[in-house]
Amino acid sequence: MAAFDYIAIDEKGKRRKGVLEGDSPRQIRQMLRDKGWFPAEVELVKEKGGNASLGRKGPSVSSADLALLTRQLATLVGSGMPLEECLKAVAEQSESAKIRSMMMAVRGKVLEGHTLAQAFGEYPRAFPHLYRATVDAGEQSGHLEAVMDKLADYVEGQDATKKSIQMAAVYPTILVVIAFSIVVYLLNTVVPKILDVFISSNQELPKPTQILLSVSDFVRAYWLGMVVLVILLIFFNIWWGRTPGRKKIKDRFKLKLPLIGKMIKGFSTARFASTLATLGSSGVPLVDAMRIASQVIGNLEIQEKVTVATQKVSEGESLNKSLAATGYFPPMMIHMIASGEASGDLERMLERTANTQERTLKELISTMLTLLEPLMLVVMGMIVMLIVMAVVLPIAQLNSNI
Repeated sequence: MAAFDYIAIDEKGKRRKGVLEGDSPRQIRQMLRDKGWFPAEVELVKEKGGNASLGRKGPSVSSADLALLTRQLATLVGSGMPLEECLKAVAEQSESAKIRSMMMAVRGKVLEGHTLAQAFGEYPRAFPHLYRATVDAGEQSGHLEAVMDKLADYVEGQDATKKSIQMAAVYPTILVVIAFSIVVYLLNTVVPKILDVFISSNQELPKPTQILLSVSDFVRAYWLGMVVLVILLIFFNIWWGRTPGRKKIKDRFKLKLPLIGKMIKGFSTARFASTLATLGSSGVPLVDAMRIASQVIGNLEIQEKVTVATQKVSEGESLNKSLAATGYFPPMMIHMIASGEASGDLERMLERTANTQERTLKELISTMLTLLEPLMLVVMGMIVMLIVMAVVLPIAQLNSNI
């Protein structure tokens, strides 16, 4: 039995869309006719998603949707329901037609005899390699319920971290945009009109006013060029990072930046340790877990070093020594990993050190963004004060001459 997307017209003439299971498109059309609907289009879900071997990897799913879907599936699997019924329930609960179609297609694969991990493999954009490997480990070990629960915690944690950083950056971003817009508006409209009065009187302007006038003339003359330049720089940055070689050069440069480099190292190593802990506790062998966990590192320079460390571990070297050789893992994390290897409690120590490092970095970012707000207000106030002084000085000079 397979899943089919349908579009039909009901008895009131309204357009209806949904997913039904059946053996053939003909059966789906008959089911729609039995409801009094006219079937306009019936299409097999996997055909609509495309073939992964041809480069089509199905729909993508946001981190929030994936976290919700995983938690629902973990709860239903934990309740003792058959897996196919759990997948059907998750599909019916989703408000997204895309997710409903995908989950019904996954259910169809499971009913055909495939494992859940294999069914998820039809949609690699929605379910990344880490996700599928964890599910596969749960199925192989017979502890899918516990593994899905840990996976749900992991996905929710990653989504919460992403959202907290995004929300913390909203206000400073808005403040910067507004401040820049106000300054550009003043220099482009208000300041020239005021200073034109003094220029027409042939009065010699003070030095600050002359500088302001030059800046105002430059902004008025080249504002469009500056906007185009910024857009071109953005596109150049995107284009430059398309090939792995150039992206690696850019990633290496980022790591050398004073504060940004520290944060990239911190988040990359913390995410690697957290992922490694999740995979290890799910029963994935250490070397395989390292290969999978290295893929969650966005920085190619660190990812390459971790790949070398994985090779050393496969040759018999300890995890803490191989990671220490990369030069990117902090000493405290290395010591805790060594302690975990010695005590046989590696997964718990990895999870603890990852949580500690992520919490420290989030506090650092929160502090930076909190300090940025008053700093932007001070900078904005100083700019406005300089503009006001440049306008007031000719007035004061005129009064003194009178």
